[in-house]
Amino acid sequence: MQIFKDKVILITGANRGIGRALVDALLNNEAGKIYATCRNLSTMPVFDDSRVVPLFLDITDDQQIARIAAATQDTEILINNAGVLSAGNILDGDLSGMDNDMNVNYLGTIKMMRAFAPILRKNKPSKMINIVSIAAYSPLPSIAGYAASKAALFSATQSVRIELAKEGVAVYAVNPGAIDTDMNKGSDWDMPDPDSIALKILEYISKGKLDIVPDEMGQGMYNIWREDPSKLAKIFSDLYYAENTN
Repeated sequence: MQIFKDKVILITGANRGIGRALVDALLNNEAGKIYATCRNLSTMPVFDDSRVVPLFLDITDDQQIARIAAATQDTEILINNAGVLSAGNILDGDLSGMDNDMNVNYLGTIKMMRAFAPILRKNKPSKMINIVSIAAYSPLPSIAGYAASKAALFSATQSVRIELAKEGVAVYAVNPGAIDTDMNKGSDWDMPDPDSIALKILEYISKGKLDIVPDEMGQGMYNIWREDPSKLAKIFSDLYYAENTN
């Protein structure tokens, strides 16, 4: 995957899950420099590689985004991975949790896209990669606020792709299913590990695939949705009521 060789890459939420796995995968694919950002640097793994530059960043904070953008003007690939998940349905769930999901997953990522679009235009050909979620298609009521924030991000990603299409910036949407990360801790689903998923993501990007579903579970959900959205809704309806009767 030579397209990552010597590239300067910024990853949000790089301290765990898919973000951490992407750092490792990119190092193994000869990335030149990786700005690894997160909200709490004490949780950042020791990558033991001089190419990794850890940076503190809360993507909901305008001033921090501006500071990081000013300090990373050489960024050629932006990976918007930072995200949160608050459990709860629409009618009875905690609104503060839904608000946090939307502020981080949607508005925070939009702020990053806006701040880094000029940098990526300057450093073209370049890439903007948004880690969204298969939940953008999947109406599971128990994580409805999260799903809504990811659906909004998926829509925004498609719009930005069109905006930047003629400016040398390729925009990717990655929609994983359930992955074995801290976000899904406690789930009894059979989930792939983030390291294998990170490699799949890089493989698809290297092939120029703009809409990426990197795992079998996600691909299954996406294929059902593409055939008939009501079929996927039925699957999640059955799952939801099964969970609430056990």
